[in-house]
Amino acid sequence: MSTTSIHVPHLFMNYLQDHKYEVRFHSHQEAELFYFHRGKCTYLIGDKIIHLAAGDLILMNGLTLHRPKLFEGQPYVRSTIHFNQSYFKKLLQPMGMEKLLHPFSTLSSIHLSFEGDDRVRLESYLSNMNKCKNEDSQLSSFRYQLLFMDLLSFIFPFCENPLQNISLPQTEKEWHVQNVITFIENHYQTNFHLEALEDELHLSKYYLSKIFKEVTGVTIFKYLHQKRVNQAKVSLMLNESISITDLGYQNGFKYPSHFSRVFKQLTGLTPEQYRKALVQ
Repeated sequence: MSTTSIHVPHLFMNYLQDHKYEVRFHSHQEAELFYFHRGKCTYLIGDKIIHLAAGDLILMNGLTLHRPKLFEGQPYVRSTIHFNQSYFKKLLQPMGMEKLLHPFSTLSSIHLSFEGDDRVRLESYLSNMNKCKNEDSQLSSFRYQLLFMDLLSFIFPFCENPLQNISLPQTEKEWHVQNVITFIENHYQTNFHLEALEDELHLSKYYLSKIFKEVTGVTIFKYLHQKRVNQAKVSLMLNESISITDLGYQNGFKYPSHFSRVFKQLTGLTPEQYRKALVQ
């Protein structure tokens, strides 16, 4: 049996990763399943702050800004699956089961916790998918995709319970930080300044800046720029003909040159280069 991994471009899995590295806020076109095996991690996605425990699963569209906040001296063991929704929708539609993709169809994420037999079964799916991925054969590629669709069918009933989607901050600081993120989500298109945030939340802008960096690992303005650039990327996907100047204005940048500079700092490409890459 070959140890070469199969290549399935519309389905990519990393199993039982334990290496740690700094991950900034990011987004991607592929939908994602993130499963936490063990360790300590606070996951930030959209305006949610989630304290992960072993057996937790996050389902996300991918376009929402997200990142893990890691802790020194603590393990961080996870498995991730990224997949192309359009490809699997074409496979599931003839069977009348495209609804299995509904949990990934909005920009809201879903946080589920698995225990007991359900957790054993979920981890068995991940283990078996990984075995198929590491077998270089056409049959293994087929089974790899079948297992993934079966995994979606296993998870789907849990997503229908609205109580599963509630994740409250654990500390007062996290509550304030979540309010800051929600404020940015609602006002990133405006001429944002810390004084408006101070007035809205009735807390010192210096205190808010301090606790935001402490909880998220980035500054308020770094998060704001990530949010604006992320939305600009989404806009380019939806409207390839929009002018770069209008794109910057729509996403809260006062000057086109500032927009282009920040966009390149965060993506490695200018807005024009990013648009050409999308077309290609």
